[in-house]
Amino acid sequence: MGESVTPRRISVHQALGAGPVADVLLWKRWYASVGVLASVTTLWILFEKAGYNLLSFVANVLFLLVVILFFWAKSASLLNRPLPPLPNLEIPEGIVPKAAGVIHVYANYALSIAHKIVIDKNLKVFLQVVSGLWVASYIGSLCNFLTLVYIGVLLSLSVPLVYDKYQHPIDEKLCLAHKIIQAQYRKFDDAVLKKIPLPSNKEKKTQ
Repeated sequence: MGESVTPRRISVHQALGAGPVADVLLWKRWYASVGVLASVTTLWILFEKAGYNLLSFVANVLFLLVVILFFWAKSASLLNRPLPPLPNLEIPEGIVPKAAGVIHVYANYALSIAHKIVIDKNLKVFLQVVSGLWVASYIGSLCNFLTLVYIGVLLSLSVPLVYDKYQHPIDEKLCLAHKIIQAQYRKFDDAVLKKIPLPSNKEKKTQ
């Protein structure tokens, strides 16, 4: 008998794309990670604790930027100094089709879920969607959207790093939890879901 070959584990860095975003999330570029954390924390304090308004904040930042660039350009022309270095302010042609493709995929996925619930009367998908929406509503009642985004950023900068360091014991715990959840779901499926009468295909055709 041949020896069983264990599947090769993919690293967290590769799972995150092995790019600059993965480096920031795993603190391989610690200066960028600190910058993101400091920026997000500052914005959260301004909007949540200091009561600053998002529209007034954006307007003031743009106002200062326009004033600085205007006087910089005027002084540069008078003092024979170089003009402010502005990047090429154009949207590349490839970004719009990529964004449209991503929106197209997610829209079709949402429509397929709606088709399973309304047309196919899939009770399992219906319960998953209802439970997910209820959890989202419950979390939204505990904190506002800005705080939720801030918590998401904190988790993004901490969970991948912790998982990268303790991947093996976490995987073992997750596998055990997955088996327990599957066993409980099978019991619930046999005791409740399979006993709910659903219309058969013949009844659908006659209707």
